[in-house]
Amino acid sequence: MENEKHFFRRTNFLIGAYVLCLLLFVGILYDAQIVNGADYLSQSTIQVTTTQIVESSRGIITDRNGKILVSNREIYTVTFDPGQVKDGPATEDGAAQGESAASALLRLLRLLQSQGLTWEDGLPVSTAAPYAYTFPEATGTQRVRFQNFLADRGWSSTEITPATKLPLMSESLQKRFELTTSSALSASQLMELMEEEFHIPDSFTQQESRMVLGVLYELRLRTLARNAATVPYYLAEDIPVELISILNDGGFSGVVVGSRSVRQYHTDYAAHILGRVGAIYDREELDALNAPYNAAKEAGENTDSFHRYQMDEQVGKNGVELAFESYLRGRDGTRMITTNQDGKITSELYSIQPQPGGTVALTIDIDFQAQVEAALARGVEQVKAGAKDEQEALRMERVGGAAVVVGVKDSEILASATYPTYSQRTYLEDSETLSQDPAAPYTNRAVNSAYAPGSTFKPLTAVAALESGIITTKQRINATGTWYYPGDPNSVARCWLYRSSRGIHGRINVSDALTVSCNYFFAEMGYQLGMDRLNEFAAGFGLGEHTGIELGERTGVRHENKPGEDQSPWAGFGQASQEYTPLQLAGYIATLVRGGTRLDAHLLKNITSYDGSALLYEHQPQLLSEVAMSEETLEAVKKGMGDLVTKGSIASDFAGCTVTAGAKTGSAQVGEENANGVFVCFAPFDDPEIAVAIVMEQGRSGSALAATAVEILNSYFSPGDIGIITAPEGALLP
Repeated sequence: MENEKHFFRRTNFLIGAYVLCLLLFVGILYDAQIVNGADYLSQSTIQVTTTQIVESSRGIITDRNGKILVSNREIYTVTFDPGQVKDGPATEDGAAQGESAASALLRLLRLLQSQGLTWEDGLPVSTAAPYAYTFPEATGTQRVRFQNFLADRGWSSTEITPATKLPLMSESLQKRFELTTSSALSASQLMELMEEEFHIPDSFTQQESRMVLGVLYELRLRTLARNAATVPYYLAEDIPVELISILNDGGFSGVVVGSRSVRQYHTDYAAHILGRVGAIYDREELDALNAPYNAAKEAGENTDSFHRYQMDEQVGKNGVELAFESYLRGRDGTRMITTNQDGKITSELYSIQPQPGGTVALTIDIDFQAQVEAALARGVEQVKAGAKDEQEALRMERVGGAAVVVGVKDSEILASATYPTYSQRTYLEDSETLSQDPAAPYTNRAVNSAYAPGSTFKPLTAVAALESGIITTKQRINATGTWYYPGDPNSVARCWLYRSSRGIHGRINVSDALTVSCNYFFAEMGYQLGMDRLNEFAAGFGLGEHTGIELGERTGVRHENKPGEDQSPWAGFGQASQEYTPLQLAGYIATLVRGGTRLDAHLLKNITSYDGSALLYEHQPQLLSEVAMSEETLEAVKKGMGDLVTKGSIASDFAGCTVTAGAKTGSAQVGEENANGVFVCFAPFDDPEIAVAIVMEQGRSGSALAATAVEILNSYFSPGDIGIITAPEGALLP
């Protein structure tokens, strides 16, 4: 009997527990479906989908040996999305979202300020009251964007230029302000309109309002773009992890912490070669970049293989970064992000996977490049140290120089140095100082500065005279020191030896004339050749022509006689109005010792896919021109240049050179008292591998550059001692 009672108690307990659980379950269902059903349904169906560009990783740049020169590193970024800010209390005019977004943004901006972080906006209005337009300081793109913003809001259709004082109000805006005549839209009125447009709370100060409006303006501009997927507006980049923790723990609404890759430089050298990346701000630049895409689209071709650039996108601005933009760019991806009404991400889907850019291998050896830059810097500083007085020392602050080394076999650019230079690693920190330097360190003197060649032009005149039959290799002429233009005794060309000591070179042949650098001899050769014939050979050697280098370059200029004049005698020894770049001079010497075959100078060795699995492009030498030249002519010219090194004026400088060479010095007048030093050489003498050209502004004499040339040659041909190029035993040097 007692056992039955215990049995019924346990049974009743279990039944009661079951009923209780059932009632609790029914209550939860009732609450979810009846009491809060509409709310939960709204939350489950209200989704916000946005499309974002996923930037591809830019390709890396290496030297010829695979040493990484430029790569990428990931940084954290902060952006703001007003759509992810929760609505505040409902208002009659629907301003809750705007006020909440403005308040959330202000809180974020104050935090960034407290962390010492800054941001920029393109709103062309002063940052403090009384407000004024800043059109003269705004870029062309900023003015166009502002013009589009005003037109989109229906506030003004005025074309904004640097000279614009005040934009005119639209007719609708005039009616709103109850104006009967055309009126200007002041900056203060604009700010009031924007405060109303973006629902800025009345509690904001003028400074806070301007700060927030600048950011909201930038965000609004991105909604006016033709593409839904636009480049984000970054409020802060490369932020520390500590700030991310503050943002995550502090409940900062609307804040999106993301990441992106930025360029990382692994060398302080080759700054002018490597170049930089930066944002697209100019409409002309954008149109030029999109020209291939637009052309394909207009032709009805498939445009999937073309990248369509957008404003603010990061692109190569100069140097290799610009020259090989299409390979380095990669392909951006696109992802669709879905968030619920609380701003939480509920799904993320890539519609296009990003593809990193290719690996660009250059022809330069970065260790050799470093040695060339160091040698050039020492040479220029020695020239500057030789200033005779304070006035000359002041003038010397503007001088610089350049040195270029090209391979004779295929015109690869092995080194290209400019001084003064800078480091891409510290470019941003040094930019203000660099921009004020009178020596213009941003200028790539190797390819963008042209100089009179001086006597380095004489080997070309010698080739032209020999190949034109004006003189033979054995024939001698009597160089008397002063050459008179036939029929004009007042038009003379004097040899340097006559000017310095009233000396003469006497009876010399073409090889001797090159060794002693006789102006008399080459004035006579120039006169007999004539300007047209001289220029024909100059063009054949690439002087005054594009070299083929992938970077932008100056073509230099060959002298053209004015009506009634004949400057061919002076042009024959490197004077007259002719100017060439150091790269052209190096290419000319390479063409000479190659036997007259001119190949394209190039920096690109090859391009591989980002994972190294595929060779996308490999440079093949391109024939640009040929100069007819006999073996006898070549040997005679080489002999003159070789004798200069072994027993001429620079023999003592070359005594320490580890390799045989041929060279030619030059001194090009700049004004009445100053002269640039110019120097060209090749080595080894019997089987040339490299050609070198050096220019030092205000260097006075080309012979002063011989020591720098020896440093460069020793750096290349003595890698074991100097540490320029290292390779395992038995391995072939690249």
